[in-house]
Amino acid sequence: MALLEVSGVSKRFGGLQAVKDVSFRVEKGTIKAVIGPNGAGKTTLFNLLSGFIAPDAGTIAFRGEAIQGRAPHEVAALGLSRTFQHTRLFSRMTALENVMVGRHVRSRAGFLSGMLHLPFTWREEREVRERSLEVMDFLGISALAPAEATSLSYGRQRAVELARALACEPELLLLDEPAAGLNMRETADVAKLIARLRDRGVTVLIVEHDVSLVMGISDTIAVLSYGRKIADADPRSVQKDPEVVRVYLGDEDA
Repeated sequence: MALLEVSGVSKRFGGLQAVKDVSFRVEKGTIKAVIGPNGAGKTTLFNLLSGFIAPDAGTIAFRGEAIQGRAPHEVAALGLSRTFQHTRLFSRMTALENVMVGRHVRSRAGFLSGMLHLPFTWREEREVRERSLEVMDFLGISALAPAEATSLSYGRQRAVELARALACEPELLLLDEPAAGLNMRETADVAKLIARLRDRGVTVLIVEHDVSLVMGISDTIAVLSYGRKIADADPRSVQKDPEVVRVYLGDEDA
């Protein structure tokens, strides 16, 4: 059984068919990429998978359990976390506090317990802080912990957002254009980091415009065009697919 199985998923916004009958699988312990030109439906697909919108048709199964239509926090609690194409950090909060927000999905204390300052909430808050610092240390950004998150450079804000997603210990991590806005060195660092995540047992599904990045790290790649899947194979096969070359990579003979 695949960790994630998407079957016949479709989504329409008025007269726009954003995603049309898309099916694919993500096997546990792999890196899968979704690529395609602007308007191909990649971000809509991620929003469907993470619970931000519900599909009009089709099913999304995570560890064999249907998750379509569930709220984002419910999906995250099941072990599926995501980052965003544009950073969404909380202003007036430190980098560490932003990461701790992601960790709280694993906490058991409710609002009332926190208001009453019950002893077990103190212990849990310490655990949330310690685990968040461990994640930041893994990413090499622990020195940024006390800094106001939105005052950081764009590249470091992206790293903090990734730490927040990792803090909830996802089994499947959805990365929405992690290299967007980064220079070549930063992009190379992102590629190495994604490979390290897989080595630590995190399965990764990535949407990315940088073709060289996904070709270098992905086990399989699905290609979308106008909301429809046109290819789904290993990187070498995708590179040679005539339809992919025509609609996305560019036909050199044209």
